[in-house]
Amino acid sequence: MKQTFYSNGKLLITGEYVVLDGAKALALPTKYGQNLTIEEADNKIIHWKSFDHDGSVWFECEIPFSSIIERKRYDEIHNIKNTLIEILYEAYLMNTDFINNSKGYRITTELTFPKNWGLGTSSTLINNIAQWLKVDPYTLLRKSFGGSGYDLACAQNDTAIIYQLIDEKPVIENIHFHPDFTQKIFFVYLNRKQSSKSAIASYLDKQARIDKTVAIINNITKTVAYTKEPKEFALALLQHEIELSNILELQTIQEALFEDFRGVIKSLGAWGGDFVLAISKEDPTSYFKERGFDVVIPYEDMIL
Repeated sequence: MKQTFYSNGKLLITGEYVVLDGAKALALPTKYGQNLTIEEADNKIIHWKSFDHDGSVWFECEIPFSSIIERKRYDEIHNIKNTLIEILYEAYLMNTDFINNSKGYRITTELTFPKNWGLGTSSTLINNIAQWLKVDPYTLLRKSFGGSGYDLACAQNDTAIIYQLIDEKPVIENIHFHPDFTQKIFFVYLNRKQSSKSAIASYLDKQARIDKTVAIINNITKTVAYTKEPKEFALALLQHEIELSNILELQTIQEALFEDFRGVIKSLGAWGGDFVLAISKEDPTSYFKERGFDVVIPYEDMIL
């Protein structure tokens, strides 16, 4: 019997970093996501194959059931396999049936976006595995990858959400978010992967200020989520960038790369790579392409 599961990708519009400390974050599920297909096999082995958006295989391995039960670690060159075993081991602790009552599996994953885009390769996988095994995805995330969990909420919801951690538990509010000015909003892929460890360290060093920051970000999130005016939306995003820039002790992406841009650019999620949001009166596609950033996606093509 074949089973198929699907989860949405995500973009975090407001609340990066501060969402971990209870700030309200606006997050949007994307039209892109990931499928997980499960088929029965034998020999107490999982035959795993992962396809990128273009149909190419980007990862393939075999995992004996014993490796999951024993939480086996392979050499560093098998880093992806080790991560997968870690997820499946934690899932096994939550639901032993999928190992104890099975002969084996043939599992495939299929992304509908390029895996380096950062739209949630890991979160969509964890949510799909949780759906398959009927376990709590937030617990599975906490025990494997860690993180706030906003990406899981996007994986499960087809509308915009306000996401907040209260007593370390997710509180999700579904909202209608489709401002009249979406034709002015674009998502630009920077392809500038950087370690965010120093930014997180800088953020953690300033915990004394965090209550004030949470209140500021909450107000910004409310404005961004509900305003009808593009100017108010853009100014709120700019205020968000300035607030986080001061905390992280980093230049905003607009200061660093796009000082002459006529509009506002905001980092999405961890600073330093993947997508940014750009809002401007004119279509900015040619502006970004002239600077070597060829992936410019209009709001309507990206967001559910």
